[in-house]
Amino acid sequence: MLQTYSYQDLSAGEIAKLISRNADEDQTIGQRVEGIIAEVRSRGDEALKALAEKFDGVKLDKLFIEKAEIAQIASGIGAEQKSAIDLAYGNITAFHAAQKHQEAPVNTMPGVTCWREPRAIERVGLYIPGGSAVLPSTFLMLGIPARIAGCKEIVVCSPPQKDGLINCYLAYVAMLLDIERVYLAGGAQAVAAMAYGTDSIPRTDKIFGPGNQYVTRAKTLIQSTTQTAIDMPAGPSEVLIIADEGANPEFVAADLLAQAEHGADSQAILVSSSSALIGETIAALERQLAALPRVEIAAKAMANSYAVLTADLEKAMEFSNQYAPEHLILATANWKELIPSISNAGSVFLGHLTPESAGDYASGTNHTLPTSAYARSYSGVSLDSFIKKITFQHISPEGVHQIGRAVEVLAELEGLQAHKNAMSLRISSVNS
Repeated sequence: MLQTYSYQDLSAGEIAKLISRNADEDQTIGQRVEGIIAEVRSRGDEALKALAEKFDGVKLDKLFIEKAEIAQIASGIGAEQKSAIDLAYGNITAFHAAQKHQEAPVNTMPGVTCWREPRAIERVGLYIPGGSAVLPSTFLMLGIPARIAGCKEIVVCSPPQKDGLINCYLAYVAMLLDIERVYLAGGAQAVAAMAYGTDSIPRTDKIFGPGNQYVTRAKTLIQSTTQTAIDMPAGPSEVLIIADEGANPEFVAADLLAQAEHGADSQAILVSSSSALIGETIAALERQLAALPRVEIAAKAMANSYAVLTADLEKAMEFSNQYAPEHLILATANWKELIPSISNAGSVFLGHLTPESAGDYASGTNHTLPTSAYARSYSGVSLDSFIKKITFQHISPEGVHQIGRAVEVLAELEGLQAHKNAMSLRISSVNS
């Protein structure tokens, strides 16, 4: 069920191979995505309709649903589901609203004042995955900070359902976020449409949202060939659980499977200082897996997963930092002691009673996170993801006296006479 490795017996090369994931070694995915992007660029809406028929099995007459129809679809939501979404909406809003603040100006020296001010990215594109699972939670995670940031236009793309529409949960979230239209496009083609624009779908300044390897590849390609930015490479989901002998194997197994059921290319890693805990977790996995509705998907992901036995939690943390997981669970009563050792992780879940699924849905933190070891250099989505910070500076006459000569000297040593002149003229002006 879960192949187990001894950390102390692994060479550096073996560890590097073990932590590698979602590699497109033969460039098959890259070539297919390049073809999809080229088709959308050249044929626009017609390509999107053809690709929806090919990949989603839906023949579309139009590529969007407008506000009135969204409201009609949303009316089908049940009271309990509505209440759960409302709770998540409130918690996610509270967490992201707290990130909004204005930095104080800094007087770097007398007469020289510098500061930064945030400005919302004007038009953002949100990709909400569909396929085998529809994710209203992702809609909340992306739409809420976009609204708080003040983005003027929010373009939402999500794959059409078999009836050519969206489901009532996405529709209800669209109403909460006051979204005018939802565009019926999925996969790499949705990313291409938001990067280049079509007759129906506007070009956006930045694209957000997780997806499979095709979506992730499309995002990285468009970032290098257009003026459209991306949030991060956020591909197939993953979790790494550090567990000691005090962990509950049933909890650990459930957390591993929670990631595995996302998709066949997901990965769930157990790192433990207890061989007994690993054995008990494997037994629990076999019991719990058999009862899952998405058993086939989860089983494929678990076949791509493994366990690592370490001498202690310090070594477990060492392996985790090399893996750089999207989600890190510390299934130990001693989690406070491990926090300072965490250097690479997207989001961290502490203790025995904090499942990763709480962060996926309703605790308030964002679940759009870096995968495939990108947690070494990327943060998850936050309010900052939807804004730019512009620097300002003002120099008074006193400031010219204070800073002027230093600017002249630095310009001279770089051989840039016009730079020097720009300051020299001002020195003369305030001295006259």
